[in-house]
Amino acid sequence: MAASSKYPSVTFIIPTLNSGSVLIDCLQSIVDQKYPQNKITILIVDGGSTDSTLKITNIYRAQVIHNPLKTGESAKAFGIKKATTDFVALVDSDNILPDTDWLSKMLVPLISSPNTIGAEPWSYTYRSDGGFIERYSALTGVNDPYTLIAKNYDRQSLLTGKWTGLKLNIVDHQYYQTIQFKKDSPLPTIGANGTIYRTSVAKKYLSGDYFFDIDFLSTNLSQKKSLKFAKVKVGIIHTYCESSISKFNRKQLRRAVDLYTYRHDRTYPLTQNNLMPTIRFCLYVVTIFPMIYDTIRGFIKKPDPAWFFHPLACLITIYNYGTQTIKFKLGLLKPLDREQWHQ
Repeated sequence: MAASSKYPSVTFIIPTLNSGSVLIDCLQSIVDQKYPQNKITILIVDGGSTDSTLKITNIYRAQVIHNPLKTGESAKAFGIKKATTDFVALVDSDNILPDTDWLSKMLVPLISSPNTIGAEPWSYTYRSDGGFIERYSALTGVNDPYTLIAKNYDRQSLLTGKWTGLKLNIVDHQYYQTIQFKKDSPLPTIGANGTIYRTSVAKKYLSGDYFFDIDFLSTNLSQKKSLKFAKVKVGIIHTYCESSISKFNRKQLRRAVDLYTYRHDRTYPLTQNNLMPTIRFCLYVVTIFPMIYDTIRGFIKKPDPAWFFHPLACLITIYNYGTQTIKFKLGLLKPLDREQWHQ
């Protein structure tokens, strides 16, 4: 792509709600891309921030639209509806693009194959100076340890040496892999944290006010016999919770509550048939030894104290999913109040 006119246009959609503590690094990494800036649109979809978020967006001349529904999923939907570019990149406010050629690399499989509907980084970038929860996520390849045990994770894990534990039809290329998904294919939790979609396909996916990342593939497969997706051999920094156990607990609580709050709008199999993965995860946690074994095994592969967060991460996860499931069964579950949410 020698001329600017040959570069496809991209809208970075960034949901925010009191994201001032992380947003500068995110936006700076976008404007630092060695890519024609006139082909890049930064769209902030804000849920009513009261901190420094909006002041920061002014510095970077980002477009801002208001998100009255406040959630990240609704922000993505608003952003996709607004986008007029060739592609949309779903980047969270706590993401940082690790290299200045990140966008160019991510677009290669999409430009090479018009039938490829989206692309996702295949790993979380490991930073030795990152918070211990950030490092834990990069090492394990997950933000939620449930997905690691359920084997439907979607980022490179040092424990397995793979970006997913599912058996998929993968074709390896020099800089990326392509996956041909069919109606009966098992589905990894692909989406968010740097995932890029063709805008036209993303718009067709929308049928309401929410864009659920991991439902994207399953919803599209319900309408087609197969589809093609790419995993690009680049990373993305996810400062995820940094070193805050309370923040990790809060995000796991949000996942558990949202699982039931939006259950009628979801298509990903996790919300329909999750009995066996759930049993496997429960046994993994309550018997204790498997958690400890993986912690030690990971530490041997890559000595980092962040591994020792794994048992606690599993316990926090099973507690939140367990308690919210009980509340749901008893009719006591209530949607989370986003008014005081912050990164």
